[in-house]
Amino acid sequence: MAKSNTNFSLFSRKALLGTTIGAALFFMIVGVIFWGGFNTAMEVTNTTNFCIACHEMKDNVYKEYVETVHYTNSSGVRAECADCHVPKTWVHKVVRKVQASNEVLHMLLGSIDTPEKFDAKRLKLASNVWRTMKATNSRECRNCHDFKTMNPENQKPRARKQHLNAMLKGNTCIDCHKGIAHTKVHDQLSEEDMDELMLPDPLLIEPLPPQWQAFVDNGGKVVASRSDHDKTNQSDDAPTTTATAAPVAKVATATATAAPASSGAVDDWAKVPSRKVVFFYPGQSSMEWVMRGRDHGGARPVKAGDRCFDCHDEEAVDIGQLIVSGEKLESNPIPGKRGSIPVTISATHDGSHLYMRFVWPESKHAPVPGVKGGKMDPKNPIKLAFMLATDDVQYAGQAGCWGTCHIDAKSMPLEPEGKKVTKYITESRTEIEIKGKNGKKQGGWDKRKSQAEIDAEFKAGHFMDLVRYSSGTGTVDDGYILADRVMKGGQGATFTSHKKNGQWVIDMKRKLKSNKAGDVSMALDQVYNIGFAIHDDYSDTRYHHVSLGYKLGFDNDEAEINAIKK
Repeated sequence: MAKSNTNFSLFSRKALLGTTIGAALFFMIVGVIFWGGFNTAMEVTNTTNFCIACHEMKDNVYKEYVETVHYTNSSGVRAECADCHVPKTWVHKVVRKVQASNEVLHMLLGSIDTPEKFDAKRLKLASNVWRTMKATNSRECRNCHDFKTMNPENQKPRARKQHLNAMLKGNTCIDCHKGIAHTKVHDQLSEEDMDELMLPDPLLIEPLPPQWQAFVDNGGKVVASRSDHDKTNQSDDAPTTTATAAPVAKVATATATAAPASSGAVDDWAKVPSRKVVFFYPGQSSMEWVMRGRDHGGARPVKAGDRCFDCHDEEAVDIGQLIVSGEKLESNPIPGKRGSIPVTISATHDGSHLYMRFVWPESKHAPVPGVKGGKMDPKNPIKLAFMLATDDVQYAGQAGCWGTCHIDAKSMPLEPEGKKVTKYITESRTEIEIKGKNGKKQGGWDKRKSQAEIDAEFKAGHFMDLVRYSSGTGTVDDGYILADRVMKGGQGATFTSHKKNGQWVIDMKRKLKSNKAGDVSMALDQVYNIGFAIHDDYSDTRYHHVSLGYKLGFDNDEAEINAIKK
């Protein structure tokens, strides 16, 4: 009896704030049950099955998500809806749940209950998510992806370059990675909104992790093995090469069997360093497309001074296939046309002349629909061209000859009716419309400077030297591009060509120094911008293959095309 009274008095004993121990224990048990139930309910609302319980999600964004790498990938790790859209920390999670009540309200109101209604509000919905991620430094992205755990040596050049830029300048994941889990709509943003969403935040600048600092200290160089694509199509005329990748490649000494000399110019091309350069099909990708953020995700880096080479050198094969298929940037695909051409380029000099050899595999003929005989230029199986420029020409150092390609030129999307518009460069125009806002047409065909101003630009060396060789006629055009494409006036170069073992082999000889107007006169202690193009399989106009912009140097291991003295 005394024992029972003791137990009763224990539970009746006053504790904190006058509450008995028995009452405190009761409410603790109730609290645990409530808290457990609340947490369980909270976690249920975080499941993908819960998210797609309403048809608005199941029939729209869920269908898009299951087609992405976040749903199915080689690692077997799946990012569920909540992983991207619900914070992990308690306070932020509760805030997000409260915000979600607005989404429930709109579901009940039927605001997005049909595909048409959903698509009409898709940009607004996506913009809300982007701004939230921007404000939180892409917090949910960083649960799985973090700069500190990334190894730059395992990334492609584009990823390495942009991740490094992000750390140094203060960008966050969502600045670049829009439209990766759902239908792309950021191309509907105005340029102003796009610029705002991609604006760096100095508060997000962070110190480089050790592996990234080591990468920078090594000059941003990573030894890259050549792809299977590069290993194919080798012959006596195509020396095996090795090269390092981005940002500035060193070419290695070739180790192939000697090839025939070209008119005595080079005794043994096998002793000349060479580099494999992928020429890819560009379709209707213009400089305006390159510079507009809602078209091209690399527009911001280009505006900041990055080179196309930095991001795309190892992606040229994929880019060419994407475009030649008509999936992107090509309104008139040619069935059977190859997306890229692997070209081995060798370069040497004797102090007064530059010698270059180009070797690439011949292609099967792909007839062009609607063209008589299927050949645009039946006289010339191939044409080879290159452009030279100094850094004084805007975009030449970043994009090579791309700076001459505009959206309003011949056979391009905005070609003006009844007007013949050739290639031109920025220096020849009073302005070039990039954004196309307020109904303005992109480009600058009708914004030429006065002839006196154009003459002054020419005198200052603001032009791109252009040389083109046509195999069938044997003609060499040597001109320049400024306000127009001028195909004469230069000192000329000599070419020889032949086919061997299914390979085209073209040798070129050109004087380094020139006093001809429109020529770039080259000095051995300087580096020049160079870009190449091949009109393959009797093609003409824009239906060619092009290279990115490269650096040409002389006895300079840092140059991507290194002409060594023979």
